[in-house]
Amino acid sequence: MPALTERRARTLAGAAFLAGAVLTMLGFTTAEAFYPGYSTSTQTISALGAADAPAASQAVFNGVMVVVGALTLLAAYGLARADESRALAGVVAVTGVGGFAGVGLFPAQTGLPHLVAALFAFGGIGVAALLAAATWRGPFRYASAALGGLELLALVGFLALGGATPLGVGGLERWVAYLGAAWAAAFGGALLAGGD
Repeated sequence: MPALTERRARTLAGAAFLAGAVLTMLGFTTAEAFYPGYSTSTQTISALGAADAPAASQAVFNGVMVVVGALTLLAAYGLARADESRALAGVVAVTGVGGFAGVGLFPAQTGLPHLVAALFAFGGIGVAALLAAATWRGPFRYASAALGGLELLALVGFLALGGATPLGVGGLERWVAYLGAAWAAAFGGALLAGGD
């Protein structure tokens, strides 16, 4: 087996980030399709995996979150082997295990464990984006800072306002989730392209 060179490690991290972002968006869409009457405005994303959701929706949502957690941990390993910032690799690892995988392993009905995992997932990806912006050079650093800052701002808005916006609780939560997924896809692409 060939050694994991810095270039291969970056490729591994980039592919894992990109796959995780795409899987997240497709997983949400698929779970929604398996949940008749689901409202993207009045219901949270986690309702897709809760005990009162249809079995197919639960299986897709919770399974996807665990797989995305594993992909995010793989991305953290790639970052560490590629000599990226230790802080960035550490935050990405915690986001994968404590965040994404935690959301799938502790569905909404578990209460506090699910809430903590969701905060690790949402907050972690925003912090990771800001750390990447602080350590990278070139134009991507500005995109990373913008996406990370907007994601964290949307998270604060979601926590403060909940459903008290025209978007509803689910719509505002999607701003948080999709900004994070957009950063993960963009960062994955930058890593695959060999940027720094």
